[in-house]
Amino acid sequence: MRRFPAEWEPQQGVLLCFPHNGNDWPGKYQAIQWAFVEFIKKVATYEEVFLVVADEPLKEKVEGMLTMAHVNLEQITFITHKTNRSWMRDSGPIVVYNEGKREGLNFNFNGWAKYKNYLLDRHVPQKVSDTLDMPLSQVTYKGKPVILEGGAIDVNGKGTLLTSEECLMDPNIQVRNEGFTKEDYEAVFKEYLGVTNVIWLGDGIVGDDTHGHIDDLCRFVNEDTIITVVESNTEDPNYHALQDNLKRLQNAVLENGKTPNIVTLPMPSPIEFEDLTLPASYANFLILNNCVLVPTFNDAKDREALNIIAGCFTNREVIGISAIDLIWGFGTLHCLSQQIPK
Repeated sequence: MRRFPAEWEPQQGVLLCFPHNGNDWPGKYQAIQWAFVEFIKKVATYEEVFLVVADEPLKEKVEGMLTMAHVNLEQITFITHKTNRSWMRDSGPIVVYNEGKREGLNFNFNGWAKYKNYLLDRHVPQKVSDTLDMPLSQVTYKGKPVILEGGAIDVNGKGTLLTSEECLMDPNIQVRNEGFTKEDYEAVFKEYLGVTNVIWLGDGIVGDDTHGHIDDLCRFVNEDTIITVVESNTEDPNYHALQDNLKRLQNAVLENGKTPNIVTLPMPSPIEFEDLTLPASYANFLILNNCVLVPTFNDAKDREALNIIAGCFTNREVIGISAIDLIWGFGTLHCLSQQIPK
């Protein structure tokens, strides 16, 4: 029996990938490197960082930057592998327990069914599994590979999973698995993640390049509590979709038949850059051992969001990390990372 543990369960470390080309952050690559160093420093304070670097010259450069920033290099395990992008939540392996032992799952990353350059990212699950000395399984269903990104799902570790219809069920846009029904996805979730109960939300937030990832919408904060973003401005394009998601959660049940506790989280003011609205969301936080890192956006709502999240994690430190540059790549802390369970 497989089980995908909740993010708050004990972790060995976190998988990150140091950005090596500026294409995801055009015009902001210099700033992104130092934002990334700060992110690594915070994670390394609490646990190990498994850091993918493209090659030896970049590894040397990153070691120098980390040393300048007083990062404890003993907490860093480098994995040398060239990638297309740095979004480890989606291209990295999902690590589950299989009969109590760790197993990596390869969900056949394909660039969110949107971009053509993903073939280097396809090898990340194997490289990470080799580093961790754990088996890696290809996820298939009815003899075909299944495509799923880690950002599309969130679990409570007890059998319930959150996902969105926009991401997995749209028949025309960024189609991951053509012809898949909800029943097909639920069969995959049961076999590979130990999930017996799926809560389907509707649409994601405006500007989301992944077309509806759940980790910008709502997250489990413990086994029976879900935090979800809501928009207070009725004129905002996110307002109706987020209200619909809230109603779905209020009508949902957990794997034990109980109604989940629902906590609401504000959205920051819209962040626009060039001609785009960026998918900024406080729900993209990362849970570590003894800590939660929360993206902040130089916004008056930052404080409110940090206080709400701190109220959900009374036994962990809650730290805001400025994500105003990171979000230009259409994602922040959770999208860039993947937890490695103990």
